Amino acid sequence: MTRDQRLINEMIFRTSRSSGKGGQNVNKVETRVEALLNVSESEALNDSEKHLLAVRLRNRISKEGMLAVTCQESRSQVRNKQLAVETMLHLINRALIVQKRRVATKMSKGANRERVKEKRQLGEKKARRKFSPPSD
Repeated sequence: MTRDQRLINEMIFRTSRSSGKGGQNVNKVETRVEALLNVSESEALNDSEKHLLAVRLRNRISKEGMLAVTCQESRSQVRNKQLAVETMLHLINRALIVQKRRVATKMSKGANRERVKEKRQLGEKKARRKFSPPSD
């Protein structure tokens, strides 16, 4: 079983009535879905992944350690549940990507010469635009 499948099994789903337009459907059907995942107690994640998620998703994780995603886009509860799961997995997978360290490089002599040449030409062009009073 993959990590994503284990995460889906650990998710808790809550439903409630959606807000906004929709007429009678909004008033009688619980289509809004909230997917919750307890990051700190998850068995699908190792300790370093939990720490990385806690740091990168700190604005989305509650004091109890629950990562929450809400979806109410569709009129269907099943579709909203699918969208909530996709959003949750996308958030987690994106937060777990480790960025490569940038290696500082030096500008080549040829590129530097070209840059200075272009700057000089631009400066000369601007100097020609200046108003010079007629000499008597």
